[in-house]
Amino acid sequence: MSGQKNLNQTMLDANQLASLQQAIATYTPLQLAWTSGYLAAKSEGGSVAGVSAAPAPAQAQPTLTILYSSQTGNAKGVAKKLADNAKAAGIQVNFKNVAEYKPKSLKAETHLLIVTSTNGEGEAPDDAIEFHEFLASKKAPKVASLKYGILALGDSSYEFYCQTGKDFDDRLAALGATEIAPRVDCDVDYFDDATAWSTQIIETLKDELTSAGAVVASTTETISTSGGSQYTKQTPYTAELIVSQKITGRDSAKDVRHVEIDLGESGITYKAGDALGVWFENSDALVAELLEALKLSADEKVTIKIEGVEQTFTLAEAFKSQLEITQSAPSFVEFWAGVSGDEKLTKLAQDKTETREYSAIYQIIDLVKEAPAEVSAQQFVDNVRKITPRLYSIASSQAEVEEEVHLTVGLVSYEHNGNLRLGGASNFLTHAEEGTTVKVFIEDNDNFRLPEDGNTPVIMIGPGTGVAPFRAFMQDREATEAEGKNWMFFGDQTFTQDFLYQVEWQGYLKSGLLTKMDVAFSRDQAEKVYVQDRIKENAAEVFEWLTNGAHLYICGDANRMAKDVHDTLVDVIREQGGLTAEQAEDYLKSLRSNKRYQKDVY
Repeated sequence: MSGQKNLNQTMLDANQLASLQQAIATYTPLQLAWTSGYLAAKSEGGSVAGVSAAPAPAQAQPTLTILYSSQTGNAKGVAKKLADNAKAAGIQVNFKNVAEYKPKSLKAETHLLIVTSTNGEGEAPDDAIEFHEFLASKKAPKVASLKYGILALGDSSYEFYCQTGKDFDDRLAALGATEIAPRVDCDVDYFDDATAWSTQIIETLKDELTSAGAVVASTTETISTSGGSQYTKQTPYTAELIVSQKITGRDSAKDVRHVEIDLGESGITYKAGDALGVWFENSDALVAELLEALKLSADEKVTIKIEGVEQTFTLAEAFKSQLEITQSAPSFVEFWAGVSGDEKLTKLAQDKTETREYSAIYQIIDLVKEAPAEVSAQQFVDNVRKITPRLYSIASSQAEVEEEVHLTVGLVSYEHNGNLRLGGASNFLTHAEEGTTVKVFIEDNDNFRLPEDGNTPVIMIGPGTGVAPFRAFMQDREATEAEGKNWMFFGDQTFTQDFLYQVEWQGYLKSGLLTKMDVAFSRDQAEKVYVQDRIKENAAEVFEWLTNGAHLYICGDANRMAKDVHDTLVDVIREQGGLTAEQAEDYLKSLRSNKRYQKDVY
């Protein structure tokens, strides 16, 4: 009886219990765990009904926040692997896309890692725009207690190499944060550098973030996937190319193909707006030409590190499927200037801007032929980038084509010193025979999505092959019976030769699914006309659509078209809205923040 009496004395009465429940109603799991330990420590060490007193309060385990911002998926993949390895080491991880992270939470963080790519000319990826602007603003808090690390992914062929990572690094340091390890800037072949940085970071933080007796809560993850496919960049699906049909006219200056790929029984799913990653092989003709120019044997053995593992290939195999031999790079120009001793290249290599511009124009074979040099097979291979898959905007909706995926591929083709030069992936896809196998994977693009509400109007601007995702948009809107208005701006060189998917667009106009279509064919009249000119002509209606909630999309060339269209939109909004240029820019920024202004440019 005495045991029962003691037990009753320890129980809370109804009022006490209600008070306790109200007090802890908003506590997180970690706060509940800490409170439990705290209350135990406040006890006098006695026992209740034979139960020993609780030990000293457990400390909540510190959390490592890992953020990623990614335009094409590479940064996301690296960050996910980093998060998995950190969890395996016993570290509590909060893993998020930076777009889903509240910037004001920064002041409460103790350990932060950011893996980021860079978009266009030094711009933050779409999903990082708000965070990037917040860090650069006066709203950003001082974070003297924060420890941080930055892994930046980029391409040294571009002027603003890894600029977003550099911006994050500079601002966090200026706000008082302490660097865990120096920022690492990774080039296109990022695996080794990213792996080394990740390993170092986890080793550095392991003891600090896995203290004994810590209370471990579940990891918070926010990841979007396209159907959870098992097929990735590292493990692509071997599909079958079933159609490669030319859709420009006989007299067109361009060779654009409609490509259809059979996904078979893969179970791969995708959404309108996603991209297809394509692993390609270089042409036999280019491989033979390069071997001859280098005076090297096709059968000579070379080693290449693939995902950290040394593998052996013949030189011909390496050129065919492992190395990027259609695109040069600043690093190769510098290397070839050194081994050839060529006066022109040596002078060129001393200017980074000129080197970058030169490498963007000339293929490796052109450098080798114009400045001959003797190198060993392994030396040459060690200085050429590994092949990377190309991403193509998907031109179909799965609701329409089911187990297929469609692309719109423009062949890269030009002459140099009388020699025909072709793009690697575009040549592979446009000249492949039906039945050719092609390794593919889906790269989901949550920064280029149709509005969830099918009643929302959309404006699509996609000249040339930029039309691809809008074909997918229309198929999707038709399949879902979306009732929102659709307006397409398309442009190319000539009406008769270059009106891509003309019959389909006319069919959508006839059915009423496509509300309005404006086209601009630059060479059909004396004065060139482009899509931005059509936008200006329809300025009042474009602004009316925007004020009525329309979503705005641009796809295509990043270097000129996207900039010209953006500037035109600023002018339209300024004039029609009676705003200043700065206010018009802010208007577009607001649309972009609200996912109403989205770009898929390349």
